[in-house]
Amino acid sequence: MDVLHVALREVKIGFRNIWAYSFLALFSVFSLALLLINSQNAVQGYSGMTSSMLNLILYLLPLMTLLIGSFSLTAEKEEGSWQLLSTYPLSTLHFVMGKYIGLAAVLMAIIAFGFGLTGIVGTIFGRAFAFDVFVLFLTFSVGLVLLFLAVALGIGTLAKNRWQALTIGVAVWFFAVIGWPTLLIAALGIMPYLWIKPALVTLTFLNPAELVRLFVVIKLGGGSALGPEYYDWVRWVARPGGTWLFIAACLAWIAVSVSAAYLLWERGRSRG
Repeated sequence: MDVLHVALREVKIGFRNIWAYSFLALFSVFSLALLLINSQNAVQGYSGMTSSMLNLILYLLPLMTLLIGSFSLTAEKEEGSWQLLSTYPLSTLHFVMGKYIGLAAVLMAIIAFGFGLTGIVGTIFGRAFAFDVFVLFLTFSVGLVLLFLAVALGIGTLAKNRWQALTIGVAVWFFAVIGWPTLLIAALGIMPYLWIKPALVTLTFLNPAELVRLFVVIKLGGGSALGPEYYDWVRWVARPGGTWLFIAACLAWIAVSVSAAYLLWERGRSRG
């Protein structure tokens, strides 16, 4: 029950936060912009337009999630809320899990509103996305939020205030989203040939943005555009159990990240 209480408290705080409503408005406008792009040329399967739309989502959602998630934890330190909560019989694990669930609920509400608005407007004007494309865009968005929220908890645990959280969050976002292709090419370019595929798999699993992007691109039928290095990815994602393997990989990623945040927070708690 402690987890539920913390989660409900986080939902209440989240919907009173001006940041949440700012991102809600931004994501709603952003979603309608995607609909406008779709109205110019129906998006079906994987194409240059689909890729551009995925990249737009990739630029916004991870940054939004990192900021909201990390600010929530640093606010507990700056405002003294954690000092009060720590006087109650509340375990650190329940606190961190409740934070994750509550923040996830707030962010899911933002995504649901944005895509729901897009679906309604698109249906009214006859410009709606194809159902399978709409579902994959929604899956892409939810996957990014859940994975990057786990990262945000770690950032909020390490940062002492909002400014540190902002700096670290933007740095992580830039590394994982903007600079990733260049950094990946540079890293693989200095490795022996036999190391490239194992390194590519490892590095992809370390980057939640790339992990989710590859899954959605392959599901949209764009596996051939990824290159021969990703042949094994295309094969396991495309097979019948590929979706369940992807979900299992995401859950493992979240579990490891949240556990790391818990250990760091517990260490700080024990030191006072």
